[in-house]
Amino acid sequence: MPRHKRPRNYGFYEKFSWYIPGVADLFILFALLLAGSLLALPVTILFGAEGAQYATFISYPLMFILPMLYASVKSRNASMNRSGLLLDSRHFSPVGGLLCAVFAMLATLALGLAAEPVTALLPPMPDRLEDLFKSLTSDGNLLLNFLMVSLFAPFFEEWLCRGMVLRGLLGNKVKPGWAIVISAAFFAIIHLNPWQAVPAFLLGCLFGFVYYKTGSLKLTMLMHFTNNTFALVMSNIDSLREAESFRDVLPEQLYWILIAAAVLLLVLIVRQFARIPLGRPEGNIDTVKPLFEE
Repeated sequence: MPRHKRPRNYGFYEKFSWYIPGVADLFILFALLLAGSLLALPVTILFGAEGAQYATFISYPLMFILPMLYASVKSRNASMNRSGLLLDSRHFSPVGGLLCAVFAMLATLALGLAAEPVTALLPPMPDRLEDLFKSLTSDGNLLLNFLMVSLFAPFFEEWLCRGMVLRGLLGNKVKPGWAIVISAAFFAIIHLNPWQAVPAFLLGCLFGFVYYKTGSLKLTMLMHFTNNTFALVMSNIDSLREAESFRDVLPEQLYWILIAAAVLLLVLIVRQFARIPLGRPEGNIDTVKPLFEE
C-alpha cells in the first residue's frame, strides 16, 4: 500500500484525512447532523409553504455545516502528529478506472431494480411524504431538483457515510463486513423514513463494498448520482409519474425476467470488483503521514 508523505493537494477531501471516526464518533456526527437541521429551520420558516422547494435547496447543505466543521477541526488537530487516511484513493487495477465507473453505474441501476420486490413489501407512503418526494423530483423547478437530488445529495451524503463513517470504521480496525453494514445502516437512518431507508441500506452496502475495494469516494458519488438521477428522470416521464414500480408498467413475466437479469448482472459486477486486490485487510484506502514529518 503506497504511503504519501503529504496529501497530493490540500484541497477539500484532504483536509479531513487525519480525522478517523470511531464507533462513538458516529453518534457525535449524527447529533451534529440533527443540530445542523435546526440551523436550517429559520430558512424553512422564512420561505413558508409556497417556497418549500427553495427552502429545501438552501437548508439541505446547511445540515452538513456542523459535521464538516467538527471533522475539519478534529483532522487539523491530529494532522501534526498522527497518520491519516485519504478520503479519495484510486485503486482500480486490474479492472481499470473507466470500466470501474461503467460497472459501478450499471450495478447501481441493477440493484435499484432488484430491490423493488423488497421495497414493495412496505406499507403505502403517507401523502405528506409522497408530496415532499414529488416536490424534489417531478414537481417544481427541474434545475433546482437536479442540483438538490443529483449533485448535493451524492456530494454531502457520500462525504459523510463513506468518507467519514466507513473510512473511520475501517481505519479503526472494525471488520470490513461489519464496517460496510454499519455505514449502510447509518446511511439508511439519516433518511429518517423507511421508504428511503430500505433501498438506502441496500445501496449503502454496495457503495461500501466498492469504496472498500477501490478507496474512491468519487466513484461512490458517481453511483449515488446515477441512482438519484435515474429516479429524477423516471419521475419526469409522464407515463411513469403515477407508477409505484416497474411492475405497474411492465407485463408480469417480463418484469420478473428483468429482476432476474438485474440480480445476475449485479453478481457479475460485484465479482469484477472483488478481483481488485487489497493492499491491506482494512481496504484500499491510502495512508498519509503527519504533516510535520519530512
